[in-house]
Order: sequence, then structure tokens, then C-alpha cells
Amino acid sequence: MTISLEWSILLPALAAGIAVLASHVPLGMRVLERGIIFIDIAIAQFAGLGVILAEFAGWEGGWQRQLSALGLAALGASLLHACERRWHRLQEAIIGVSFVLVASLGILLLAHDSHGGEHLREILVGQILWTGWSDLPWLAAINALVLAAWYGGLRRSQLGFYLLFAVCITASVQIVGVYLVFASLIVPALAAQAFSGRRALVAAYLTGVAGYAFGLGASALFDLPSGAMIVCTIVLAGAVVAMGSRLGTRT
Repeated sequence: MTISLEWSILLPALAAGIAVLASHVPLGMRVLERGIIFIDIAIAQFAGLGVILAEFAGWEGGWQRQLSALGLAALGASLLHACERRWHRLQEAIIGVSFVLVASLGILLLAHDSHGGEHLREILVGQILWTGWSDLPWLAAINALVLAAWYGGLRRSQLGFYLLFAVCITASVQIVGVYLVFASLIVPALAAQAFSGRRALVAAYLTGVAGYAFGLGASALFDLPSGAMIVCTIVLAGAVVAMGSRLGTRT
């Protein structure tokens, strides 16, 4: 593979990662504030189940797949919101059970599919390297709308918080996968805990962008799965930022 061909693959993939981070960083910060850490991975799994259901039903149209994923994600978000209102103290446990249940349903649906293992792998680790420039406008538009709604007031609504999760995760999970959705939401927000205000937001975004950039580069250099590599480099970048902030505070 020539260098020009590598850049033609890596640059749109990096742009997709930045588009995902645009909405996931502020949402991830709110997740940490509320202490419902695994809500993102649960709703991502609901969206993944929607994709599996679309394939199981033979829906080959792109809009049908998107509608199925969004519908399942919105259903999951609404159910978790209802559970939080009624059983607040048990919410984290309910989220964990929901994730395990929905993941198991997906495995059962794909049990007799000869390509089932491949489908599950795509849902978990994504296929960000196959992102082209033509995929970016709709991804950027969705994340821009989520950000506009978030800063426009929906962040103060519990139901709005859950539904915005459903919308942005439906788009991102089909590109970056469940694992990377979780890492994009939680790790940058976790790394920026020592900062406050805009500095926290900047530190979180820099952590995420560095993780995606180094992860994509390393996956191309060593011929390793890009999604799993980016998860590792985001965690590494988060650890560097967190340790650097602590050393700076002590100094």
C-alpha cells in the first residue's frame, strides 16, 4: 500500500473520529457527573441490536437500517429513563442487566448466520477505516444537531439527555463500534477531571483527538485492528493527560 493510499484512508477515518468526539465529550462529562457510567455502552448495544434486526429481517436499504437502529436506541433510552425515575438507586444495575440482555439477544439472532461472527465484530469494534469522505456529511450533521440541542437546553432535561444519547450513538456505533463509543465518551471526560470549565473541555477533546490520531497511525503501521488500537491509545492518552495534570497541580 502506498503512502498516498494510506493517507486517503486515514484522513477520513480521523475526521469521522473527530466528528464522533464533538458530541461524545460533553455527553461523557455529564455521564460522569450523574454517575451512570455504563448508560452509553447499553444504548450503543440497543442500536447494535437494531442493526442486527434490520439484517435479520432482510432490510437492505440504508434508511431502513438507520431507522431500525435509531428506533431500538430510542426505545432503550426511554426504558432506562423510566427506570431511573422509578428505581433511581438501582439504575446502574439495571443498565448493566440491559446491556447483557440486549447483547445476548443479538448473539441469539445471529446464531445461525454464517457471517454472524463478522457482524458481531463490526458492532463491537466498528469499521472506522472503511469510512469515506462521502460518509462524513451526515455524521457531522447529526453530531452538530446533537450539540445544538445539548447547548440549546436539552441537557437540563432528563428525557432529553437519554434521547440525545440515542441519536448520536446510533450514528457513531455503526462506524466506530460499541467499545470505541464507550471509550470516546468516558476516557476523555475521565482524563479531564482535574480541570474545570473550558480547560476541562479542551483537555478532553485533546485527549480524544490524540487517541484517534495515534491509534489510526499505529493500526496502519502494525497492521492491527483499528478500533481496538484506538481504544488502547485513547486510554494511554487519557492516562498521560491525567498524570500530567496531577504533576502540574503538585508543582
